[in-house]
Amino acid sequence: MQRPLFAHLATVRPDGAPQATPMWFLWDPDSQEIKLTHTKERYNYRNLQHEPRISLSITDPDNAYRYLSMRGVVERIEDDPEGDFYNLLSRRYRGHPIEVKDKAVRVILHVTPTAWRERAG
Repeated sequence: MQRPLFAHLATVRPDGAPQATPMWFLWDPDSQEIKLTHTKERYNYRNLQHEPRISLSITDPDNAYRYLSMRGVVERIEDDPEGDFYNLLSRRYRGHPIEVKDKAVRVILHVTPTAWRERAG
């Protein structure tokens, strides 16, 4: 989880249908949580207002049989009004910060894992 891999975040829509989205993420070993960036204007954010439980999967692009599958709960949603966390992830994934045009509605999702399974491939 130290490499800049994409995580697929699955949430549950109010009608019960699942929705999955590829996301940047950061594992915080100190707090034992996964942090993701999002905005208040997207479907996943609205889904989390309805149902905070999520599923997340990460696949190693070098070996598709090596993966991590996790269930968790969004315990906290923190405003990121300057887009600082977004840019931290931008440096991790792109190698440099970028202009955050939607910073006024940016949030940080704090996910506490409740169960996970990994496969070494």
